[in-house]
Amino acid sequence: MTETTLASQPDIVISTDPSLLPESDATQPVRFADFGLSDDILRALTDQGYVHPTPIQAAAIPVVLEGRDVMGAAQTGTGKTAGFSLPIIQLLLAHANTSASPARHPVRALILTPTRELADQVADNVKAYSRHTPLRSIVVFGGVDIAPQTAALRAGVEIVIATPGRLLDHVQQKTINLGQVQILVMDEADRMLDMGFLPDLQRIINLLPKERQSLMFSATFSTEIKKLAATFLRKPLTIEVARSNATADNVTQILYQVAEEEKREAVSFIIRERHLKQVIVFSNTKIGTSRLAVHLVKTGVKAAAIHGDKTQSERMAALESFKRGEIEVLVATDVAARGLDIAELPCVINYDLPYNAEDYVHRIGRTGRAGAKGDAISLCTDKDERLLADIEKLIRQKIVRLHLAGFVAEETGVPHGRRESRHAPGKVAAPDHVRNERRTAVRSYSNAPKIDPWFLQPYQPSTTSGTGAENPGNATTVSAVKPGAKSVKRAALLGGKS
Repeated sequence: MTETTLASQPDIVISTDPSLLPESDATQPVRFADFGLSDDILRALTDQGYVHPTPIQAAAIPVVLEGRDVMGAAQTGTGKTAGFSLPIIQLLLAHANTSASPARHPVRALILTPTRELADQVADNVKAYSRHTPLRSIVVFGGVDIAPQTAALRAGVEIVIATPGRLLDHVQQKTINLGQVQILVMDEADRMLDMGFLPDLQRIINLLPKERQSLMFSATFSTEIKKLAATFLRKPLTIEVARSNATADNVTQILYQVAEEEKREAVSFIIRERHLKQVIVFSNTKIGTSRLAVHLVKTGVKAAAIHGDKTQSERMAALESFKRGEIEVLVATDVAARGLDIAELPCVINYDLPYNAEDYVHRIGRTGRAGAKGDAISLCTDKDERLLADIEKLIRQKIVRLHLAGFVAEETGVPHGRRESRHAPGKVAAPDHVRNERRTAVRSYSNAPKIDPWFLQPYQPSTTSGTGAENPGNATTVSAVKPGAKSVKRAALLGGKS
């Protein structure tokens, strides 16, 4: 592996090898057995059918086994979790034991993740890789009862996978001791900064021993993440198996330009036309996620929504139903954009373009995993042009624009792209100049001051002779009174005179 040192940061070493595919010789690719992993770990990998590592695994595992600090960057879906969990298990095997005493099982490795779903998935992988070893592991996140987590921590565990908030809850309740942590992992650290976890991360780092090994793995590394890494990583090796913020080549990216009011119908149309039976649809807001899921259910699609307002049990139940195929469409906020590993997910749809361009990389990374092909479809309205420009600038490529052929919005009954000709069936639309005149008339009428024309007429003396009738010309009328006549007093009720 070729290495060079950054001139501006002499303590950071960056890999410049573009392939990062080590081979034992010219014809034999590297195998997990070539890393010196224990038989128990290799047995667990064999149980899952894993023989050859991915590029990020092949590059990271030897370096982590050496005790080096690492910043690992790779496209999402390339196996970063195994890239740090396998060497961690191997390093901790020296302390593994079957004693029942909690003191013999202190926390030696801490893995931090931004979301509950990602924490749960990483924990499943760690348990699968260490199933034949005496090592204990636990996942800790909020939204569920804290009592079972407390009982497991007091019994002793070597590996803790946690979200920052719930971990600090356990620290405050003194149910966990981080004084013997040897390895710290930040998975998707850029997302943790986006979610405002920086103060929590600093508190957690201050609780850890100074002498430890620190690892950071993510699909994207922002400037803020690099600044954070400089504060607690020691001469880290930056491993990049692909260009930073790159999208997978096996994911076909498509963009459809639609009107805002047509987006829901467009999603239903795409699902029907492509006969999609498993797809994740991403929305930016919780309420938008719920409304889209309800709309899809009304159209006969088996759909469910997951977002931050759902309880953890509801989110996990929906996710498990989706994995089993009981739900065809999972409508989600960016809570599902990181770390979810759905086998053979053929397509993802961006109902809304993400506000953060880096989230686009993570969203479309849910498909095309482990070398499979996938489609990433995005809907774009006129107001999304700035977001689209930011995304294309980040990924350094233009997303293919296509026309949504055959799409007719059911609410309007008008083919997509012809909204300007909407009119009642059988009625000819007015020409452009007539419609413009109508708009001008409406605007002028609505802006005109409300003045009664009666007040604009000149004064005209009355010409009637005591009839009391109204002058047809709207002139002022007075009753004629004979000279010297005596006025007659009349009583009147509040209702007026007859």
